[in-house]
Amino acid sequence: MSDNTRPNNRALDELRSISIETGVSPYAEGSCLIKCGNTHILCTASIDPGVPRWLKGRGKGWVTAEYGMLPRSTHTRMRREAARGGQGGRTMEIQRLIGRSLRAGVDMKLLGERQIILDCDVIQADGGTRTASITGAWVALKLAINYLLEEGVIETDPITDQIAAVSCGIVANTCRLDLEYLEDSAAQTDANFVLSSTGGIIEVQASAEDTPFAADEFSELMRLANKGVSELCAAQLAAIS
Repeated sequence: MSDNTRPNNRALDELRSISIETGVSPYAEGSCLIKCGNTHILCTASIDPGVPRWLKGRGKGWVTAEYGMLPRSTHTRMRREAARGGQGGRTMEIQRLIGRSLRAGVDMKLLGERQIILDCDVIQADGGTRTASITGAWVALKLAINYLLEEGVIETDPITDQIAAVSCGIVANTCRLDLEYLEDSAAQTDANFVLSSTGGIIEVQASAEDTPFAADEFSELMRLANKGVSELCAAQLAAIS
């Protein structure tokens, strides 16, 4: 891969094609199918009238997440984690990331003593599954909150901020936005940015594979991430409008 060539001939600061289709699960209070290029994820939000035991009686709600990859979401079939005896470390790390990312944009007191569970199931993976899950999960969460408002279960919207996430990286000595698998597997540095629509930083995961990256390179990755999240937030709003 040369310095000036990306899969699908994207510009260095260009997102993959984005599609967010809502209402794809008729039984969930909120749902969407998000497609970021060839990464496709089904996100659903389910309302649970209870809260974890440690929150009972405190007048606050909770938002949590579960994440999984279907066996044939990749080029070769993976065994289901249940068949392997339980969730792997990567799965647990990603679903914790999704949960705490979305909680950063919710006023738990306004949610009341109820829990919203976000399920992110990867149908097709081509890089960026954790970031696409966060972006799609926010849409499912917002739709579930809208349901609670419409039904009169809550009176005030507990959503305090819009949350989206995107990957960036350094590949062939160039900083790039929204890596797909071919790029991610060859990256010198890869990073995931979880940001709010108002410019707040919720989480940054960045690591060099072999050569340390410089401060100015990180600044460029941050610039790319802000641009990407701004566009993702626009896609989220368009999906729920």
